[in-house]
Amino acid sequence: PQSAEIIVVHDAARPLASAGLFTLVLEALADGADGAIPVLPIPDTVKRLEGERVAATIDRSGLVLAQTPQAFLSRSLRTAHQGWIDSTDDASLVEAAGGTVVAVPGEPQNLKLTTPADLEVLEALASRYKLR
Repeated sequence: PQSAEIIVVHDAARPLASAGLFTLVLEALADGADGAIPVLPIPDTVKRLEGERVAATIDRSGLVLAQTPQAFLSRSLRTAHQGWIDSTDDASLVEAAGGTVVAVPGEPQNLKLTTPADLEVLEALASRYKLR
């Protein structure tokens, strides 16, 4: 609704986000940011390819993997959507509009289901956390 002061965007492909993670992104908005996203450090070495040839090893310090839920001040998110650009998430829209997006610690179990192998991992985690 237009009266909402905060909007939380969550990817349904991430069914294991905890209630605590929602709390973290909401609390991060209290310090004046336009948005807050959970992130994880990149554990693997990152390579840039040119065709099949490895062209470079990328310094991963400062790089993170973004997750959802992502929380935003509604006015910031609505403004960002008016200047629509090609993006992969709402945080990048807010960033492109000049908003401040802060990071909070993500959750490793908050994996994104994109392949059949991901579903196998989810089923194992669901059994572990008694989610089935």
